[in-house]
This record gives sequence, C-alpha cells and structure tokens, in this order.
Amino acid sequence: MTLDIYQVDAFADQVFKGNPALICPLDNWLSDEMMQKIASEHASSETAFFVKEDKKNHYHIRWFSPKKEVELCGHATLAAAYIIFNFIDTSLSHIIFNAIGGELEVTKNDDALSLILQAHMPTIDDEYHTLFNATIGEEPLRVFKGLDYILVYDNEEIIKNIKPRFDALKSLDLRGICITAKGTDHDFVYRFFAPKLGVDEDFITGSACTSLAPLWAKMLNKEKLSSAQLSQRGNTIICELIDQEQRVSITGKASLFLKGKIYLPSEETSSSNKTL
Repeated sequence: MTLDIYQVDAFADQVFKGNPALICPLDNWLSDEMMQKIASEHASSETAFFVKEDKKNHYHIRWFSPKKEVELCGHATLAAAYIIFNFIDTSLSHIIFNAIGGELEVTKNDDALSLILQAHMPTIDDEYHTLFNATIGEEPLRVFKGLDYILVYDNEEIIKNIKPRFDALKSLDLRGICITAKGTDHDFVYRFFAPKLGVDEDFITGSACTSLAPLWAKMLNKEKLSSAQLSQRGNTIICELIDQEQRVSITGKASLFLKGKIYLPSEETSSSNKTL
C-alpha cells in the first residue's frame, strides 16, 4: 500500500525556516499503531493525518508526535491546510478541521494562511516555582497554567539565554513549558519546550499562541500582536484576538519542502476505531 507524504515548513516564507511538519492525506483511517509508527519513523515534531468528510470543506485531522498522539498542533494544521489548498482542492479558501478538541479553521488570503483557534486565557499558578528554578535556571516573574506552563520573564535577553534541563522537564504533568517576555522588535517573544513529547525545543509552536495571545493582549492592552519564537528556525507570527476575544487568529505562510510516497505493509493497515 502506498500513501502520499508531504513535508511543509509552516509559518515560513521559504524552506528551512519555520517548523517542519509531515502531512499524510488519507482516504480512510489507518490503525492508531500504524499512524504512530509513521510519525516515529520520520521523527518530525508532528505528523498530521487527515480524512475528507462529507461536507465540501470539512476534514477530520489528527496529530502524532514521535512518541504519542497529541490533542492540538497549530503548525501541522497550517501545513495540512496548505496541502489541501494547493494539491487537493484548489477551489477552497476556507477549511474546517474537526479534531479531538473541537473545530479549527484555516482561511487563505493570497499566500498567507490564518489559523483560527479557541483562545485559552491561562490562570496564575505558583505551585511549581521551585521546580522551574531548578530546571530552567532563571526565576520567572510570574507563572501561568493552561495547556502548558507559561513562565513570564523580564526581557528578551533572558529568554534567549536560558538553557533548560530537558531531562527534568519530562516529569511535568502538562504538555510542555513556554517561556516568554516582552520583545524588543515584537510585542512578545517566546520559546517552547516539550521533552515529554519527544521534542526538547520546538521551532514554532502556533498552539502556544492560544494562551500567549490573550495573556499579552491583556498585559499590553491591544488585540493585534506581533510575536516571534526565538528558536533556530523561528519566524514572525501575527496574532489577533477575534469574536469578542473568544478566538485567536494566527497568521503566517508555508513552504513545500518535499513530496513523496510511503510504502506500507498491507497486512498492518486497518481502520482506526477512534471517534471524536
């Protein structure tokens, strides 16, 4: 059995920037075990699989890190939309993805893609200060808790110079940890660590902006913000709160790096029983 596979650099205006994601369109679901094997084989931070639904612009999407299935991945969703817009249905300019956590939308405006997600304002949390001091090496000004832990620091230079202990971060109970500060040339900057998922430091984490955008919007008193993830391949992401601040629009570009084929043993392919 053969499947098409694409590698897309998401939130990037050219290849070798942004965050790479593997995208695998499917006619029918593979087994969970097989999808995990494909994700582990490629060892990209995320591999997205999607299946067309009955409505014209609706797709069901799932994401796998090299170690496990995850509940949300922004950059792989943007990459999946790029493949649909450019290779599967070029008539579309708006896609609705159905996922475990609910609906996600992507709209196309020329070569810019806007991923629309539910906003999640994090709550203040002081419980893990001692652990963070030991694993991150710098005491934060404040700690917030949401999908991830968010540590707020005084300035951009601190964010650039932090060298975390990734082995210790594997014990966190949440998905990952995000460190952030007000930026010099951007409204805010950040870095994201998720060794629990097999990704010590992510290049660009769009889903982290579902918490970072409302948090910084409140602190800076503005709804549209420029952000930058200070990683090796980081790039600018424009975040905007919409729908009375209930949702976040995260805008960037995407670039195709690779298109190929996966060859699977037919006896190991079977329909997944997982439902939303």
